[in-house]
Amino acid sequence: MTSLAARRTEPLWGPNGLAPAIVQDVADGRVLMLGWMDDEAWRVTQETGKVHFHSRTRDRLWRKGESSGHELVVREITLDCDADAILVAVDPVGPTCHRDTRSCFDPDGAPSESTSQGFGWLEGLWTTIASRASDRPEGSYTASLLDGGVNAAGRKVTEEATEVLIAAKDDAAAEAATSDRTATRDAVAGEAADLVYHALVLLAERGVSPSAVIDVLRGRHRP
Repeated sequence: MTSLAARRTEPLWGPNGLAPAIVQDVADGRVLMLGWMDDEAWRVTQETGKVHFHSRTRDRLWRKGESSGHELVVREITLDCDADAILVAVDPVGPTCHRDTRSCFDPDGAPSESTSQGFGWLEGLWTTIASRASDRPEGSYTASLLDGGVNAAGRKVTEEATEVLIAAKDDAAAEAATSDRTATRDAVAGEAADLVYHALVLLAERGVSPSAVIDVLRGRHRP
């Protein structure tokens, strides 16, 4: 059975022509605010990539951050199962709440910026890798690694781990020489990103879910 949301390309507007829009930080899923959209706000949000709402008090379109500069940059927009509520995943520019807190649901005095490291984004990466493992599309690098079996994926993990070590040693040398570390720190991040990606591909090749790894880490954790 196809859901209403799957059949619709826009929200099912309420009697007042509005639908609630929940704004969520794409980095960690934190709910930042609740606003209201009408068909104009819905359209302009998708056209500009910046979240717009319908102001019920001023009865007009308004862009979040138009006065404060604290915009909400759209990453994904989805509808709920009934298509009468909107979920907007965003990259927030500065605090979302007018009280200068990160979220409208935070108490006064709460930090204005996220302390999250953005691990939630890895869920999307894993979904893509799992899809490649299932579909094996032609021309996909991930699929080619999976087709090569444990040796191909495992070899890349070993190579990338070595590259991480080399990049880290280069950065340590730059630090010892009090040199500009911009390039060396970027290299550490880049090589570590390659390592994480290939480790996830190896897990997919072996049919081991990342949640199993998280369970092990959780079991070992001692606060």
